[in-house]
Amino acid sequence: MVPKESRVVDSFDMRIADLSTTDLDRLHALSISVGWPHRAEDWQLLREIGEGIVAMDEIGRIMGSAMWFPYDVHFATIGMVITSPRLQSNGAGQWLMGHVLDRLEGRDLGLNATRAARRLYQSLNFTREGTVYQCNGEAIAPPELDPPVGSVLRALEPGDLDAIAELDKAAFGADRRILLARLLTCSKGIALMRGGKIEAFSLCRPFGRGHVIGPVVAARDEDAIAVVHPHATRHAASFLRLDTREKDGRFSEFLSRCGLPVYDTVTTMSLGRRWLAIRRGDGPREPRTYALASHTLG
Repeated sequence: MVPKESRVVDSFDMRIADLSTTDLDRLHALSISVGWPHRAEDWQLLREIGEGIVAMDEIGRIMGSAMWFPYDVHFATIGMVITSPRLQSNGAGQWLMGHVLDRLEGRDLGLNATRAARRLYQSLNFTREGTVYQCNGEAIAPPELDPPVGSVLRALEPGDLDAIAELDKAAFGADRRILLARLLTCSKGIALMRGGKIEAFSLCRPFGRGHVIGPVVAARDEDAIAVVHPHATRHAASFLRLDTREKDGRFSEFLSRCGLPVYDTVTTMSLGRRWLAIRRGDGPREPRTYALASHTLG
């Protein structure tokens, strides 16, 4: 059923508008109202690579938002689904998601749900697939570390886009070339090379209270640690964040030593074909996503 373009919520007459034309300061105010760390600059990056809608009241106040990122004709992620605290128990989230699902009909969908939103997505037939561990804190410079045997590290360059896009596609399950091209313009990147070929990479960019590392793609823990190490060193004594599905093992232990303990968790969910099952990065020596680009972007 197609959702209505307007709805009365808690005595407000709400209507849907295009997020791309919405003032950044008002989007920033919305995320602040629910305690999310996104700056106006973070909103701007998201709307450059995605699409979205906002819920507005009769005098133009932004009361909710939802975004989606169609990486190809088959798959998209959903994020930035926010409703103002006053409207959270009045069906506004379900109304917004109805509009999103209507626009994405026919695609497989993935998202990372906060505890508060999990019940909403379950009611829309999303299924749970895994847990993302939000690791953040004031970074501690890790001990000196030599690259893995037979490898060298170097800075990522714009000309590396094709190589990292192929690695990311194998790990993520969809082509995110457009996203990676944009992230390269605002991130510091590290590549791990073997035999002249990129086998692992990481990106680190300003976000929220400090910086976020992601995505990180590698085939083994030692490679993932090697490409994260320079970022942890560079941002020692400042706020740093990394979102990962690695609960245990060497990579998780390395994050703890860098002053990035688990702060919170979100739940990976999907609608349609299972999101995490379409990755090829579950076997030995196959690339997998060690760190997400963000909860919203996957």
